[in-house]
Amino acid sequence: MSMFNIFNVSGSAISAQQQRLNVVASNLANADAVAGPDGQAYKARQIHFQTVAMGDAGSAGVKVQTITESDTPGRRVHDPLSPNADAQGYVTHSNVNPVEEMVNMISASRSYQNNIEVMNTAKSLLLKTLQMGQ
Repeated sequence: MSMFNIFNVSGSAISAQQQRLNVVASNLANADAVAGPDGQAYKARQIHFQTVAMGDAGSAGVKVQTITESDTPGRRVHDPLSPNADAQGYVTHSNVNPVEEMVNMISASRSYQNNIEVMNTAKSLLLKTLQMGQ
């Protein structure tokens, strides 16, 4: 594998983790959302990755395959005085688990940082190789 392929592999991982962080941010922003006029509350989104071939050198990268909505039912709270209550007096909240999303955010952030470090290390190695020729 060429040293330059490292940048392609890490770059694809950084892009995928950036999309993952965006999905987590969206989920966290809507963690306290309640059902709207249509009776549907916000549903947590999950991101799924796929391995892809990168060039002809046998290296592989990653890309976002799909972003799906969770099927977990939202939390229902009995509050008949709320303007968002349904006919039975229940308010449906989103199905976002903030603790799970925070763990997901930390994991994505660490993966992002690790791929930046891989790129910096590869850059340093290439610069040192060039300096040897002087």
